[in-house]
Amino acid sequence: MNRIDRLSAILIQLQGKKVVRAAEIAERFDISLRTVYRDVRALQEAGVPVGAEAGTGYYLVEGYHLPPVMFSREEAAALLTGEKLMANLSDRSNRKEFSNAMQKIKAVLRGSEKDFLESLEDNIAVVSRRPPVGEEFPNRFLSDIQYSLGKQQILQLDYFALHNETLTKRDVEPIGIIFMSGNWYLIAWCRLRHGYRNFRMDRIKNVTVSTEPYDRTRHITLKEYIDKYAEYDTQPYEVKVRFPASFARRIGEQFYYGLVEERAVGECTEMTFMAPCLEWFGRWLLTWGSAPEIVAPQELVEKMQVLALEIKQHYL
Repeated sequence: MNRIDRLSAILIQLQGKKVVRAAEIAERFDISLRTVYRDVRALQEAGVPVGAEAGTGYYLVEGYHLPPVMFSREEAAALLTGEKLMANLSDRSNRKEFSNAMQKIKAVLRGSEKDFLESLEDNIAVVSRRPPVGEEFPNRFLSDIQYSLGKQQILQLDYFALHNETLTKRDVEPIGIIFMSGNWYLIAWCRLRHGYRNFRMDRIKNVTVSTEPYDRTRHITLKEYIDKYAEYDTQPYEVKVRFPASFARRIGEQFYYGLVEERAVGECTEMTFMAPCLEWFGRWLLTWGSAPEIVAPQELVEKMQVLALEIKQHYL
């Protein structure tokens, strides 16, 4: 990127946040802090009212605005891809808001970019196999949760716990949201349980954003939560299973959650998984019939015997 383009991009970055740290600019453009200082000075000398707070960062003086931003063809295509992803991987509230935003973005595109997007529209698809959510759990609260996070206000949830199939009322202090394994999760401090919990959003029946504030600095950050708890609430089981080589490639493509190692053993492939729940893993293993050979642990072998007997008795 040449310097003129970088200066324009820095100006857009400054308009996008209240305060931008020099380190953020340096990281985004892969430049040194000294180069950031020179670029900001160049903007100031060109008449752009860039202010600075020692130890904090740079900001645009209140009231200064850039003319409407124009998007390149590549940026427009990326936004269209984002719209397709949002349509399938987000909830109803965010889908609606993103669609509204895209209409505004498309309105400022040049004619050639609009034609380009129209030609792409039917040639980008995101296929999601998630089962539809029933009306009992409307899955439309992502926008409310984002508002609560931004304003640091308590959320009141009606939450359905799957393990005991009960609906409970929770007052929670959100620390973040995560999309993993095909679902959105709210990570929050639960006042009822006195600990951090993850709430699957499609099991929330109702949400109210209260007027009561909370202090987010009293909690760990979302990154700290992820680093501490990773993908498991409990210590996972190490599972070793051997499959015929012809099966292994298909399994590796489908079972993305928990597979940590593969190695050839004779005509088989031995696959190592870190499974948070043996029963859940065993039910998945049943879908491969008699092909798998369980190497470890023995507890999984016993679990499979119970599951197989349940199926046999069901069909007798």
